[in-house]
Amino acid sequence: MSQAKAMLPGMRVSYDAEPLQESLLQPTWHEQLREWFDEAVRAEVPEPNAMVLATADAEGMPSSRTVLCKGFDERGLVFFTNYTSAKSHDLAATRVASATFPWLALQRQVNVRGTVEKVSPEETAEYWALRPRGSQLGAWASPQSSVVPGRENLESSLAGIERRFSESERIPVPPHWGGWRIRPRSVEFWQGRPDRLHDRLRFRRTDDSWKLERLAP
Repeated sequence: MSQAKAMLPGMRVSYDAEPLQESLLQPTWHEQLREWFDEAVRAEVPEPNAMVLATADAEGMPSSRTVLCKGFDERGLVFFTNYTSAKSHDLAATRVASATFPWLALQRQVNVRGTVEKVSPEETAEYWALRPRGSQLGAWASPQSSVVPGRENLESSLAGIERRFSESERIPVPPHWGGWRIRPRSVEFWQGRPDRLHDRLRFRRTDDSWKLERLAP
């Protein structure tokens, strides 16, 4: 018997966090997310802005990967990527996505589900200017999600881009690169609790307002 097969059934963590009560929540989902995000930063959770982005293609085949949230407000969550990537093809086809912040060290998760839209070129340019030069060069060099013969091809492409922009103080935004915004229809705040009776509080968008609901664990 493999070690994994022997260990997996018994692997679990006992959650003992304080209860998540309706009366303790901020009045809006984005204010509550800001509060929890700030607490994750203070707790030094590794990459607190990392979120698992789930998409599906036109045939319904799901896919997930970790991306970095680069901003959020009452409009939704923003991340940036290559517009020719697999995730962007999925988003363009279905116009919906889900994202989860897995703050396991705090025994917390936040799940966001909603529709998507591209951010404005101005928002993309504003963020692009903050990226390290190496990240900018990498965005030009990598045909994200495409099959490549080997690592050396990527390194060769990067070297060519470095030469191309060697005398440029500012590197322009690639035409194939930009941001997506998830506009939430529901935002669930999950807090681990003893005996697997976890607290799950969800902000759900109705026609013209938000409704707060408690979900069974």
